[in-house]
Amino acid sequence: MTRTDVEWPDQGPKKEDRTGPLAGVRVLDLTSVVMGPWATQILGDLGADVITIESLDGGMNRDLGRRHLHQGLSGLGLNLLRNKRSVSANLKDAGVRLAVLKVAVTCDIVITNLRPKSLASLGLTYADFSAVRADIIYCAAQGFRSDGPRANDPAYDDIIQAESGLADAAARTGRDPMLAPTIIADKVSGMTVVNAVLAAFIHRQRTGRGQYVEVPMLEAMRAFILVELGGDAIRDPNAPPGYARVFSPARGPQRTKDGWINMLPYSTADYDALFAEAGLHDLVGGERSATYRAIVDNATFLYGKLRELAATKTTAEWLAFCTVNAIPVGRVRKLDELVSELPAQNHPVIGAYRHIPQPIRFDDSPTALRRHAPLLGQDSIAVLKEAGVADEEIEAMIARGAIAVPSDDG
Repeated sequence: MTRTDVEWPDQGPKKEDRTGPLAGVRVLDLTSVVMGPWATQILGDLGADVITIESLDGGMNRDLGRRHLHQGLSGLGLNLLRNKRSVSANLKDAGVRLAVLKVAVTCDIVITNLRPKSLASLGLTYADFSAVRADIIYCAAQGFRSDGPRANDPAYDDIIQAESGLADAAARTGRDPMLAPTIIADKVSGMTVVNAVLAAFIHRQRTGRGQYVEVPMLEAMRAFILVELGGDAIRDPNAPPGYARVFSPARGPQRTKDGWINMLPYSTADYDALFAEAGLHDLVGGERSATYRAIVDNATFLYGKLRELAATKTTAEWLAFCTVNAIPVGRVRKLDELVSELPAQNHPVIGAYRHIPQPIRFDDSPTALRRHAPLLGQDSIAVLKEAGVADEEIEAMIARGAIAVPSDDG
């Protein structure tokens, strides 16, 4: 039934595992792909005991990425599934539904990105969960508002990038509408989910009441995009939306003699120092960079000049100059360089891999990698037993293929 040829650390919750500020909080994870699993990974990193209910085949969040390593663990999944316990089950099975509700009784938070119609047909709505635990926090994170005409439409990152205005923002720099080369809508929405459930948890600490929380991806991404890009239009309906500086087609990294750099002079003094260094004395003290408003209004001209002067020195020379003159600067770094700097971890099955550290540091409640990404269904039996599901019920569900556990042959 379970693997016997691998020495896994005890994956159940125990006192020494209670690290991170969310130690003692339990999360039931009914999500897939990236938005939801990344939100629950963050909660797990922060110390929560995350129980993820996965489909019998593991779903997309075990296959994403270029390399499929072992037992449905892709390179992306090694980080996305860490600090979680895996239950592999068929949610359409009546016995599994009852077992999931028993698990929910032990949980503080439920997060799902199943669409409203699916949740209703499965009997896994907020009403179903709050009936077994009145103070539960239930977060629904779908693509669109549950009370709108698109409530049950499928939504993935690319769709939300298009619908939220991000693709149009790229078009306003003089290009065709285009998507960011990262799943930014999934990740922004995932962080919004984390903020939402933590706020609801604090509310429950004060009042004793749980609640239904909704995080539509489109709403989350629209709010994110319009912070600066909707400013003028929000004040004046006749004004075009946007922020002139970021819409400039000249904005972006500059080519040096031997590579690429990104200099971002942000003040009159910054521009004057750069122009003087490059011998562009006629621009020192000029009107185009006299104030921040002027800098924004003349962004395309000024960024064009930056490109010209960047080519006169090496990357190292510009880095040194900008550092001395306190001018914001960054070297254009390659993704493989960043990956190579990540700390190494050793997974009990996969072996060595790169660990993406939790970026938040806590002085009194430090986070830790408590559990490596589990095999699919690795914790099915243990989690159900903890919730009080009888052994004979568990065996019956295994026998009819309603839940799954890793096999001895891997």
